Amino acid sequence: MARIVMKFGGTSMGGIDRIRAVAERVKGEVDKGNDVAVIVSAMAGETDRLVQFCREASSLYDPREYDVVVASGEQVSSGLLAIMLQSMGVKARSWMGWQLPIRTSEAHASARIDDIDADILAKAIEGGQVAVIPGFQGMTEEGRVATLGRGGSDTSAVAIAAAMKADRCDIYTDVDGVYTTDPRIVPRARKLAKVTYEEMLELASVGAKVLQTRSVGLAMKCKVPLQVLSSFEDKPGTMIVDEQDIEDSEMEKQLITGIAYAKNEAKVTLTSVADKPGSVAAIFTPLAEANVNVDMIVQNFARETGNTDVTFTVPSDDLAKSLDVLAKAKDEIGYREISHDTNVCKVSVVGVGMRSHAGVAATMFQTLADRGINIMAITTSEIKVSVLIEEDYTELAVRVLHTAYGLDAEDDAA
Repeated sequence: MARIVMKFGGTSMGGIDRIRAVAERVKGEVDKGNDVAVIVSAMAGETDRLVQFCREASSLYDPREYDVVVASGEQVSSGLLAIMLQSMGVKARSWMGWQLPIRTSEAHASARIDDIDADILAKAIEGGQVAVIPGFQGMTEEGRVATLGRGGSDTSAVAIAAAMKADRCDIYTDVDGVYTTDPRIVPRARKLAKVTYEEMLELASVGAKVLQTRSVGLAMKCKVPLQVLSSFEDKPGTMIVDEQDIEDSEMEKQLITGIAYAKNEAKVTLTSVADKPGSVAAIFTPLAEANVNVDMIVQNFARETGNTDVTFTVPSDDLAKSLDVLAKAKDEIGYREISHDTNVCKVSVVGVGMRSHAGVAATMFQTLADRGINIMAITTSEIKVSVLIEEDYTELAVRVLHTAYGLDAEDDAA
């Protein structure tokens, strides 16, 4: 007998028929003798609808009331699933975040989970009850509903699994696992049986949309085994595990785990910035104060003038804010001109195997050069190399890199 947290996303909960199918999956785990808690998202499209209501009510809405509105989608899903389970003879009950409680920070619409009181939940599960819990939400110190930001249900599931000391957290979605890259671009992409936390964290941060970045980071911190699998097919999924749970022979064989891409990037360039101490800080400090996350940074030194051009990337959604912040700080920074480009894409190769292998970056750069793809910026970590290229070359870059690192499946069946 195992203790399992099952999380179902919006597509999985998209209507009564799909909720019934979810209930049957949950009942299947209960019938095996497992202790089960279920985390649910709002029905597909419901959160967008609720957000739009808030915007129509007022462009300057109170974020505390916004949370009250958008949290209702998950509440509906949890109640409906509990009703469905009860109709199948399963002892089930919905538990709102404030009833457990799930305590969060005060940052409404982007709160972080501080603590979960697992006692009530443990008693319910030990009594044979399936606890159905709305994801994406909790309660602040003031007793107000707070939401975790879009995609927060994954984080809710991992946090509850950690609090319950669950044996596994299953994330059910509309894909049947983690692939070496987007199968829509590369039909010969392969599904991976296992991925390390670090690899999944890097893949999620550079564009892979299978899991939310915060949820993977929390799973790694709390050592919660994750499994990604499909709500619609009975296929083995992908396990997200600690590096020590993957045999050395597997890591040696798999140099690169996956290729990811992100089109939500914007490139910003400041020209003729004085090459002196404090100049770069004058650029990035006001951006940090405006909560803009800067990614790639390239600085060029011009020997004749003693000035430098600084290029960096920001999320495209933050471009307008970034340009405004930099315009206001122009006198302090001392740049001549500012330009931007949204026709860019970040392409990344990720794999723990590159820790012990030289030449990974060289292979990437040469492969792209052979296809005439120019690299505008580069950033690296111990297990990742990312480059910025023109967006028009995205699919070509992903395909040729996938082949260059030997990731193509032997046939079209992934």
